[in-house]
Amino acid sequence: QVQLRESGGGSVQAGGSLKLTCAVSGYIFSSYCMAWFRQVPGKEREGVATIWPLGSRTDYADSVKGRFTISRDNAKNLLFLQMNSLKAEDAGMYYCAKARAGVYCGEWDKYSDWGQGTQVTVSS
Repeated sequence: QVQLRESGGGSVQAGGSLKLTCAVSGYIFSSYCMAWFRQVPGKEREGVATIWPLGSRTDYADSVKGRFTISRDNAKNLLFLQMNSLKAEDAGMYYCAKARAGVYCGEWDKYSDWGQGTQVTVSS
């Protein structure tokens, strides 16, 4: 079955960096859009970054453009999120997600499989 497992979260000071990793199994990784979402208590989960199946295109929420970079290693079934210049408002639980087949990667509501999340804390 589809499994997604995030790692790399932690606590960092504002202005610092973290790199999240998502290891996936149970499907042909290179055939699907992948994305990172984040959620804070009391708010809906929001899409942060998405990447097309072969890595040819990426898209970002306006709030993270220029600071976050999503990438993937299809040979190793790994998804990454490099987060630089972190702000207090970037804190939250970060989830990697797999889209349904044949969808436009930038449609945030088309993601149907999720990991358990990794917590990011940013102190000012």
